[in-house]
Amino acid sequence: MSVLPMTAPAASRHPYTRLCAWLSKISLMAAVGMLVVIIVAVQVQVVGRYLFNDTPTWAEGLALQLVLYVTALGVAVGVRDAGHIGLESLAALLPEAWRLKLELLIHALVGVFGGLMTWSGWTWTRLKWDELDPMLGVPVGLDYLALVIAGVLIVLFSMEHMVALIRREEVVPSWN
Repeated sequence: MSVLPMTAPAASRHPYTRLCAWLSKISLMAAVGMLVVIIVAVQVQVVGRYLFNDTPTWAEGLALQLVLYVTALGVAVGVRDAGHIGLESLAALLPEAWRLKLELLIHALVGVFGGLMTWSGWTWTRLKWDELDPMLGVPVGLDYLALVIAGVLIVLFSMEHMVALIRREEVVPSWN
């Protein structure tokens, strides 16, 4: 949440903001769907272990894989919805011109972090793509692809916040 005085959420009419809102909402819905699959996979694992004395290996591997994606998507959506750690108490004490600069700096640093996530995640995805996960039989690089997806979204959402700050508009959370 920004400490600058904002206008009505007119940013929702801007095509880039609508794109980011759509990406955020899709990410949130995908994360919720993956949480449901995690719950089912863990239940299959428990039933297999305690009722049939035969634990399916895919259930644990799938749950672990999906936890990575749920976390990555949740972090990205948190950036868009301003759920990340900020310096708002410090910013509130500053004159308005300095507040804008500080908030732009914060979003720029978050964007740089997202860029580093993307770059390092892609590096690891490529390096580990030829290795197979023994429990699922899929490339280990899929684990790191979650960082790439989250990093790209974080960069996009940080840029959205910077543009909104400059235009003195509000970024409306994706669940609205």
